[in-house]
Amino acid sequence: MTGNKTQKFHHPGAGRRNAVPHPKGRQVDPDAVAEIRTLLGDAPVRRDLLIEHLHTIQDAHHGLSPRHLTALADLMKLSLVEVYEVATFYAHFDVATDDQVDMPEVTVRVCDSLPCMLAGADRLRAALEEDADATVRITRAPCMGGCDYAPVAEVGHRHINAATVDSVGAAVAARDVAPEVQPYQTLEAAQQRGAYAIFQSCVAEHRTYEMVHSALERADLRGMGGAGFPVPAKWDFVRAAEGSHTLVINADEGEPGTFKDRYFLERSPHAVLEGALIAAWAVDAEQLWIYLRDEYPAAREILTREIAAIEAAGIIGPGYIQLRRGAGAYICGEESALIESIEGKRGLPRHRPPYVAQVGVFGQPTLVHNVETVFWIREIMESGAAWYKDQGLRGHAGVRAWSVSGRVKYPGVKIAPNGVTLNELVEEYCDGMADGHTLKAYLPGGASGGILPASMADLPMAFGTLEEHGCFVGSGAVVVLSQEDSIRDAAINLMQFFEDESCGQCTPCRVGTEKAVALMQAGNWDKKLLAELSDAMRDASICGLGQAAPNPMDSVLKYFADEA
Repeated sequence: MTGNKTQKFHHPGAGRRNAVPHPKGRQVDPDAVAEIRTLLGDAPVRRDLLIEHLHTIQDAHHGLSPRHLTALADLMKLSLVEVYEVATFYAHFDVATDDQVDMPEVTVRVCDSLPCMLAGADRLRAALEEDADATVRITRAPCMGGCDYAPVAEVGHRHINAATVDSVGAAVAARDVAPEVQPYQTLEAAQQRGAYAIFQSCVAEHRTYEMVHSALERADLRGMGGAGFPVPAKWDFVRAAEGSHTLVINADEGEPGTFKDRYFLERSPHAVLEGALIAAWAVDAEQLWIYLRDEYPAAREILTREIAAIEAAGIIGPGYIQLRRGAGAYICGEESALIESIEGKRGLPRHRPPYVAQVGVFGQPTLVHNVETVFWIREIMESGAAWYKDQGLRGHAGVRAWSVSGRVKYPGVKIAPNGVTLNELVEEYCDGMADGHTLKAYLPGGASGGILPASMADLPMAFGTLEEHGCFVGSGAVVVLSQEDSIRDAAINLMQFFEDESCGQCTPCRVGTEKAVALMQAGNWDKKLLAELSDAMRDASICGLGQAAPNPMDSVLKYFADEA
């Protein structure tokens, strides 16, 4: 018995008192630690700043090397796996392998969302790949929010609209990678038009919460992020929750075909900021977070400047508004995944309950608003509830920003009534279909909103009007298709987007999107199996991504069966 026990616990180093242990895992390089310390400067090394620090390293070194990730983990007192799981979760972080001594100097991302696919993005990427040398990395990218200028490429942090091989090549050759900021309304110009007067009247108690709440209730203002939940009711839920409150502005629109938030942020940042501050005042928020998608570098430049300007003007205290930078993850448009990302983690949707109105950022009751939503808050308070509400059509209230792309003559953001039809939107706001194109189908609400045939282009588009047809307006992303387009190919493109963007947390979405793509790429669709797969994804997925992903596929089966 004794001999067996001795043998059982024997190890190779037994009896060798001077044996030298061999450390496991990646070892910290002191030189790399010094480099990261210098790069981060005086910035804190809190856990919630992990994504910000990864951006800082990547911007300086064109990517994330193993030695720098190991050094960052050591500095932040995190396990290496925590750093790697975040760095590899987000599409815009370029994590090097051990054998990559140098990362390419320039990364060129070519959007492959549906509007860009229609405009020839696949051909553009193939041509760029053929010409690229070792100093340039060419990669596909999900929607960049430039659908009205398709195809779009990004060279470093510079967007190239209506991109060609020549225009991208010129930017690469010049190493012209900084974002290009177009003229916008600065604080001085905005204040000449009365900016922040409404917010300051709220702070001074010339306007009460009841007054503001009543105005938005009479206007019937709803959230413009996609769900359409009444704004005043959302405020009431957060105000009723115990504890310190906070506000998050969701500027992470990533739905293919959606670019309205970019429009507001790059043109009228102070209208957005004042609306956000009014909402923050309404729920007595101690902190205001803006989570901005990384695909909007120009908007980030603008917000950085203008937040500093309103701090200097004494409108808000230093640090009250915190701007956080996303890293390329559509799932972070879901409010709880966004909150996880603000906290420096992977963007995994939370299980509910509790809801973020009770337990949100760092455990605080949190109000989450879309960029367009807070823009209209300010406009309604300035012009009145009736002004807003009476602009709607066919019994629907108000107006909204419709992002229109695809086969129309003049794509772009169109401020048009709720209740407008697709035919009206195209003819009256886009000057008709593009030359040589006839309407065949349209997406009323982006990638997840389904696809409707031209025969249904006179349906009013508003919250609650299209659900009976298997579609919805969501964030107002309208993509117009013509006789030149395959609806089947469009649906496959959309499902591939969902497959790429699934966070992987739940099996119905992670596996369902992958299986759907494979089945849809087959010669003839197995309609029964696809219907069963659709039901499983809708019923069992954790969040809206998996629940809505089957919509384009189901639309083809319902309205375009001859292409399935």
